[in-house]
Parts: sequence; C-alpha cells; structure tokens
Amino acid sequence: MPIATPPLFESTIKSLPLLGRGKVRDIYAVGEDKLLIVTTDRLSAFDVILPDPIPGKGAVLTAVANFWFGKLAHVVPNQLTGIDPETVVTGEDDKVQVRGRALVVRRLKPLPIEAVARGYLIGSGWKDYQATGAICGIALPPGLQMAQQLPEPIFTPATKAEMGDHDENIDYATVEQLLGAGLAKTVRETTLRLYREAAAFARVRGIIIADTKFEFGQDEEGRLYLIDEVLTPDSSRFWPADRYKLGISPPSFDKQFVRDYLETLDWNKTAPGPKLPQDIIDKTTANYLEALTRLTGTQAV
Repeated sequence: MPIATPPLFESTIKSLPLLGRGKVRDIYAVGEDKLLIVTTDRLSAFDVILPDPIPGKGAVLTAVANFWFGKLAHVVPNQLTGIDPETVVTGEDDKVQVRGRALVVRRLKPLPIEAVARGYLIGSGWKDYQATGAICGIALPPGLQMAQQLPEPIFTPATKAEMGDHDENIDYATVEQLLGAGLAKTVRETTLRLYREAAAFARVRGIIIADTKFEFGQDEEGRLYLIDEVLTPDSSRFWPADRYKLGISPPSFDKQFVRDYLETLDWNKTAPGPKLPQDIIDKTTANYLEALTRLTGTQAV
C-alpha cells in the first residue's frame, strides 16, 4: 500500500498564525472562529515525542478520524466544517503540507478531561485493577485476566496532562466537580454510546476496539461537540480479532507495537525519546495502514 507523501515531522505553514503544537498536531488560526489542524507524522509514546516520524501516519489518522466523524455524526455533533484545508492556506508549500493530513474545524472550548471508554482490561486499567480491584473508582469482579472483556463498557476519564507529563485517571466524582453534574452525565453517556457503536462496527471487520479516548468541546451556547481525533490508532487500542487471546497483551494495529519495543530498552520514559530502528518504523507504518484498510476499505493514503 503506497504512501503518497514524504513524512512530515513538523509543519511550517506560513500563511496562517501558529497557535500551538501538541504531541502530534499543529494548530493554526483560521480567522476568529475556525482552526486548521495539521496531523503530522510525529509519534508520542509514554507522553514523549519520539525523534523519528512514521511515514503516512498523519494521513492515516486523518482518514480514519474523518471516517468515524461521518459514521457517528448522528450521536453527537462534531468539529468538522467541510472546508477544504487547501483553500485556507496560500502558496504551494503550504498546500502540500496540509494535503491529506489537515482539517478545518470549528473553534470550540475543549473540556478539561479525556473521556475514556474501556471494553477490555488492559493498559493502565489493568494495572489499576491489579492494585485495587477497580478502575477510576469503578469496582470490577474479582479474578479477571489481562485483556479480558469487561461485563459492560465503562467510562474511565483522565486528566489532560501538559506536554511531557502523564495523564492521570480520575473518578466520576472528580468529573462532576470539573464539569457539573449535568454535563458530566451527558459526556459519560455519549462516550459509552460512541464506543459501543464503533466497537460493534469494527468487530464485524475483524478489529476489537479494546479502549479509546474521546475529547469534547463546547460552543458559546454550551452545545457539546466531538473534537480532536476520534477512534484512530493513536487514541485507541485496536486488536486483530483473529489473534486475540486471553491473558496476554494482544498484538495491535496501533502504537502499542512501539510501546512494547520501548519497554525492552533502558529508557526512563522521559524526553528525549530514543531513536527507532527502521524495521520498527516500517512495521508501525504497516500497522496503521492495515487498521485503515480493515475499517474503511481504503488501500492507500
């Protein structure tokens, strides 16, 4: 499956003002009410940006997010404007940088939490369960194994960490304090509905969505929107259903492959991140592309 464009580690859009850079996305102002979000090929692991870009990653994330934004628009409005990113920049260099990897979105006020839905016991949830028998204050049945499907999907929110810091799981009472009871309830219900619908769709296509994080924002009238990315290999754990096995961390179509490699290194998980061998880069590109193909049928980016 061909990659159409060279890797982009950092965008340099000259025709719009830069507002900031996240771990993966660069954000530019489009007037007062819209943003241009450029998804680069940067990869972060353990909240550290690694020095090597993953070719095709930004285009895959953009394509997968657009697919889900469209498929789940009946559940909650989203940030998309439908404006072609190439029409809000000038100059061929800027147009090349946004082609296939950028979105023009509404400028909304992000909520101060990450809305995480878990359907399986893995990652930080597994560690919390081993220590306390619960995740984010939600008690779970005893005796569950790693990667086991939970009786019901659960809402396990987290704080939004500053660059270089780690997100921290929080309980629902903290969400109510941050958002208010009404909005907290809406976010929890919306998160779980999005997860259930997406997980059912993906399962038919041979992918188990073990967990995922959503982000939400509000407009000036307080209406809730789905923002940032949605159900991508960066924000979710995608497992091949035919290789799923209880009691182990399954292989994945996401950056867990890179995390597993990094766990073999003598690295303290603080910046600067280690360089990646070429075979790890190539395998990661292949994993992202396979997720795109399985979910959407698209063969290339």
